[in-house]
Amino acid sequence: MAKEIIDVLKEMREKGEPYAVATVVETTGSVSAKTGSKAVIDKDGLVVAGWIGGGCAESTTCEEGLKNIESGQCTVIDIDLDDEVLGAGMPCGGSMRVYVEPVLPRPTLWLMGHGRVSEVICQLADLMGMNVIVNDAVISWEKYPAAEKLITDDLDYDQLLPEAGDYVVIATQHKGDHESMKRALASKAEYIALIASRKRSRLVMDYLRHEGFSGKDLQRVMAPSGLDLGAVTPEEIALCVMSEIVMVRRQGTGMRMREKLMLEAKLKQVKA
Repeated sequence: MAKEIIDVLKEMREKGEPYAVATVVETTGSVSAKTGSKAVIDKDGLVVAGWIGGGCAESTTCEEGLKNIESGQCTVIDIDLDDEVLGAGMPCGGSMRVYVEPVLPRPTLWLMGHGRVSEVICQLADLMGMNVIVNDAVISWEKYPAAEKLITDDLDYDQLLPEAGDYVVIATQHKGDHESMKRALASKAEYIALIASRKRSRLVMDYLRHEGFSGKDLQRVMAPSGLDLGAVTPEEIALCVMSEIVMVRRQGTGMRMREKLMLEAKLKQVKA
């Protein structure tokens, strides 16, 4: 990979920007790009470094790159350069196969509160490829070694600043949960969860409703949070919450895989 591509990749990673890397993996006939040629495609669908061929070969790859950044999936595309009507519009006498891989920034989990549940959530979130920011006055690196950042001087939750696509888990054990929830709802966080009893969750939701938050706003709050796994221990509760976060992040159903396969089989029979 050329040095300029490495420099661009490093810069985009530091900025936390999504991008895609396109690599020519196979060519036949007369094509301008060679096997191994690479290009970096930014979130706007533009080649910012490298080269995989000009004209419609590039535009086709960039379109695929945008789709992959949105879906998070890798694809292999075949580009026909020998048909100006049905192919890429470049009658060069060849074709190429391109592997397009999206590179997405690690999502951030904002974790409010301390305690064993919070500690395990931090560990699991790190294992799931998330940056974790823990916000509480009594936390320490000893308890949260996997965290990206610790905030211990934020009594008014002014430093709770989740961006679109971030996740927020409030586990303050009733201490300021309603105030931190107001801050979370003012953001565009992807997921907002409250770890609390049913009674406490109802009280917090009533408070938010009284503060003027609409029904649509309150639908963003998972309270109580997590999937029903029959959890008892703090570790199991943490697993329930992280399972729900993975489900939201990956757009899963939360069903047992066996039941999902059975349902898919029934749907196929109905369509047949």
